[in-house]
Amino acid sequence: MILYTIVAALTLPIFRRVYRVEVTGAERIPPSGGCILAANHDSILDGFFLALATRRQIHFMAKVELFRRPVVKHIVRRLGCFPVERGGDVGEAIDRAAQLLDQGEVIGIFPQATCRPYRDRPFRRGAARLALATGAPIVPVAMIGVERSIQPRSHRIGFPRVKILVGEPLLGEGQKPSRKQAVALTERLERAIAELRAPYGEPDHVWYEAA
Repeated sequence: MILYTIVAALTLPIFRRVYRVEVTGAERIPPSGGCILAANHDSILDGFFLALATRRQIHFMAKVELFRRPVVKHIVRRLGCFPVERGGDVGEAIDRAAQLLDQGEVIGIFPQATCRPYRDRPFRRGAARLALATGAPIVPVAMIGVERSIQPRSHRIGFPRVKILVGEPLLGEGQKPSRKQAVALTERLERAIAELRAPYGEPDHVWYEAA
């Protein structure tokens, strides 16, 4: 979409320079065809950071609250985003994502569903369900240092050095997913991202102890 191209051209070079972003493994993202980028979520700026991993446009699942304000709704739709209701029925979001994957697009998902630093943020199964249903690969991405860009408690702005590590794609099955299959693939995805970030330790958060 034209607006995504314009926003990316204006903002991403600034992010790359200000945060001294280093991307490793970008060649693992398919150059064409539908795929899912799944990353850890530790900052409200994560969409911008993930966009630095590929020159391809990313269509993000975005929280439904953004679509309840007419002006914001118009902008985020023009940017290629589509709504998902956290904690609700994600069927419509999965259907829309599947359509985009069939069209050869890239979907961006943050399986933890929130960037608030709760210690218990298990990965949700949406990315796995989507991969199993469409056969699209999931590409695990670990983003290091992003939590220091805007701290959630103080909203203090920082300028950390950010690393974006792209892992080997995990292949879906191209069949109606069972819960067991979705759980297993989600566990593989969570392990893959944890292994990518293992040398760097846990995010530098002041943790919330309970959701």
